[in-house]
Amino acid sequence: MKEFTAGKNEEGVRLSRFVQNVTINLPTSLLYKSFRNKRIKVNGKKAAPETRLCEGDVVQLYINDEFFAAAPSPAPARRLPPPQVVYEDGNIAVLYKPAHRLCHSDRTGDLSLVEQFCAYLREKGEYDPDAEHTFSPAICNRLDRGTEGLVIAAKNYAALRDMNTIIREDMVRKEYLTITCGIPPKGRHTAWLRHAEKNNKVEIRHAPADGFKEIITEVAVEKAHGPFALCRIGLITGRTHQIRAHLADLGAPVLGDVKYGSRRMNQRTGMQTQQLCAVRLTFGQIPEANTLHGLSGRVIELEHPQILDRFALLTQSDTSNR
Repeated sequence: MKEFTAGKNEEGVRLSRFVQNVTINLPTSLLYKSFRNKRIKVNGKKAAPETRLCEGDVVQLYINDEFFAAAPSPAPARRLPPPQVVYEDGNIAVLYKPAHRLCHSDRTGDLSLVEQFCAYLREKGEYDPDAEHTFSPAICNRLDRGTEGLVIAAKNYAALRDMNTIIREDMVRKEYLTITCGIPPKGRHTAWLRHAEKNNKVEIRHAPADGFKEIITEVAVEKAHGPFALCRIGLITGRTHQIRAHLADLGAPVLGDVKYGSRRMNQRTGMQTQQLCAVRLTFGQIPEANTLHGLSGRVIELEHPQILDRFALLTQSDTSNR
C-alpha cells in the first residue's frame, strides 16, 4: 500500500487524475478495476473516480509496487540563470522570454523558460518538487521559439487553471510590436488559417473552408521609414504563426522571418531573427470567483523593448545607404 497526502495544489483535483499522476504505466482498465474493488481510498473510505480532493486528504492506494516509481537518487541541482521577471505576485509571474529560448523543454535538451521558472521558485522556497504529487510550475501561454516577449507563468494549480480560463475566454488582450517589410494595411483583418503539422507551416485563405480556423488580427502602424514599418499588433484570436502568416498574406512580412518572410530583405539587413515581440498584456474584468480576480484592469508592459532600438538602427542604416 502506498499513501499520499494531498497538498494545496491537489485541491479540487479529480481523484482518478491524481492516481494516474502518482503511478507509472497503470492501465486504465486496472485503474477503474481498483476503484470497483475498493483498492483506492480517501481518508480510509471507498472513493469514486470523480471525487474531488481537498488539501490534507490522505489517499491510500492498494496497487502493486510495479506501478510506482522507485525513489530517485538525489542529484545535484542544476544551476540555471534566473528568468527576467517583469511582474510577480503570489500566484503568477510574467516573464520575459528572449528570442530562441524555448517555452517548454523538448528533445533538443536546450534550456527552457519553464526550467528557469521552476529553479527560480525553488531558490525562493516557493516550490519543492519532492513535496508535489501532481503539479509543477507551468507556462500558461506559448510564444514561438523565435519570438521574444512576455509570457505568463503559474505558481500553483489554481492559478494555472484560472489563467487558462482567462486566456480561453479572451479576458486578456495581447499586443506585439513587429518590424515589417513594407507597410501593412491598418485596421482589423479577418482570414482563415490551417496548420500543417508535417512542415509546421500554415496556409491562409480569405474565405471559410474545411479544416481552416478563423483568425482576427489588428494592425496599427506606429512608424514607417523607407521599406520598413514598426507596427503594433493586437491578437483577437491566437493561432499558430498567426501574426507572421497573416502579415505576410497582407503583403508586409515580418523582418527576419525565415518561414514566411522576404529572403531578399532578410539578407539585405542581415536579420536572422524574426522581429516580433510580445510587449503588453491588458486584463479585462475577471469574475470574483476566479482566484486571479485581482488582475482585473491590470496592464503589464515590457519597458523599452529592444525592438524599438533595432528599428531605430535599421532606419539609420537605411538612410545612410541611400
